[in-house]
Amino acid sequence: MIHALDHVVIAVRDLDAGIDAYQRLLGGPPCWRAEAAGGGAETAVFQLANVAAELIAPTGNGPGAERLRAVLDAQGEGLASLAFAVDDVERAHRRLTRLGLHPEPVVAAESVDRVSGGRRRWRRTRAATAATHGVRVFLIERETSPPTPPPAAPGGGTGLDHVVIRTPDPERAAALYGARLGLDMRLDRSNPAWGARLMFFRCGDLIVELAHDLRAGVSDGPDRLWGLSWRTDDPAAAIIRLRAAGVDVSEARPGRKPGTQVFTVRDGTCGVPTLMLQPS
Repeated sequence: MIHALDHVVIAVRDLDAGIDAYQRLLGGPPCWRAEAAGGGAETAVFQLANVAAELIAPTGNGPGAERLRAVLDAQGEGLASLAFAVDDVERAHRRLTRLGLHPEPVVAAESVDRVSGGRRRWRRTRAATAATHGVRVFLIERETSPPTPPPAAPGGGTGLDHVVIRTPDPERAAALYGARLGLDMRLDRSNPAWGARLMFFRCGDLIVELAHDLRAGVSDGPDRLWGLSWRTDDPAAAIIRLRAAGVDVSEARPGRKPGTQVFTVRDGTCGVPTLMLQPS
């Protein structure tokens, strides 16, 4: 059913400020800017090799804008939703229905870029947020290809490696992402030294990571979209570039996977805990 992660959505209060932040972080400009489908918000899209990062900010005073402002007031800026790619959204809708995820009706949508006038079309559905334990999950069938990623600056982002979801109930989360959504579990490991149980689910060429705090125990609270790990071919160049732009970053260090290098981006991410990682 799901063959990739199409895009992640990051809610921001000010779209221009968000664009500035992610252009610094990823090392390239957005390739698309448009009114959000349904109105009340504006979006900017940063396309990378394997995923897009879509910033969304409220505009005007309509119902859509007020709903988004209410989310920002309650949760602050940060990750808002995941959109998974499917080849047949009608078939995916039937599967979600059979598995008790209560999807919304399939709808068609279109986006028109304000600069080029280009058009992108897709069809989508969304699982009920209560059934996905608080994480907004869309399934999307593209009718037009994504734009070609623009060239990135030295040490820029080349793709997404991990999206991290924090869960108070790892077995419940594993049943959702593995059994119901059909992602391929590749790792399930508890490590007292980390204080966490980590589960990795392959989705295309990236990982959906579920993280559970062992010290907190199991509860029936909601899951929470949390952080992103971006790929870069040159961590040293990325650190130099980001520090020159005034971004607070750590030194590079070995990653948990042998042969990898990672560093932490401490600000300038619109509330999203962020790593940059050089794959092995």
